[in-house]
Amino acid sequence: MSSIGNPGSPDATAQTRSIRDHWRLFLTEGIILVLLGLGAILVPPIAGLAATIFLGWLFLIGGIVGLVATLGARRAPGFWWSVLSAVVALLAGGVLLWDPLQGLVTLTYVLIVYFIFDGVLMIALGIAHRRELSGRWQWLVLNGVIDVVLAIVIISGLPGAFDWALGLLLGIDLAFGGATLVAMALAARQPVS
Repeated sequence: MSSIGNPGSPDATAQTRSIRDHWRLFLTEGIILVLLGLGAILVPPIAGLAATIFLGWLFLIGGIVGLVATLGARRAPGFWWSVLSAVVALLAGGVLLWDPLQGLVTLTYVLIVYFIFDGVLMIALGIAHRRELSGRWQWLVLNGVIDVVLAIVIISGLPGAFDWALGLLLGIDLAFGGATLVAMALAARQPVS
């Protein structure tokens, strides 16, 4: 069992102390994420396009760094696989940056496929663990059902979904992640009882 999952462990105590000591930073980060999330929810096409461009730059830079690092280690095992991996990253970044609108369409399809596969796998995982996770396995199944429903909603909205799906879901994720950090920070600032 992980020591992070065990509230009495030294790691969990250090983690709690760190959050308590830096609660203002967590609060600030949470507020910024909530604001970015709300902005993405209000203007999903711009958020989706920005995410596509950002991802394009990440792939491009990652490909360049990977290629330079790999070429510096020509005698390393798997050299050609590393070169191929770097070239694929370069190509992916170049394609996303060359035509970000087409990249947004592609990423939306990837999102649909992800939701379908992740949903089915979460449902299967929940059912497989219904004995070990009595009382909690239903949450895994619910997570899977929500993923599949999201895929169906996006598919039913095509081709118009290209304008909103990626940006909206990104915004929701940012807003909920930020709200979680805000709640965690506010709880951490309370004195230990």
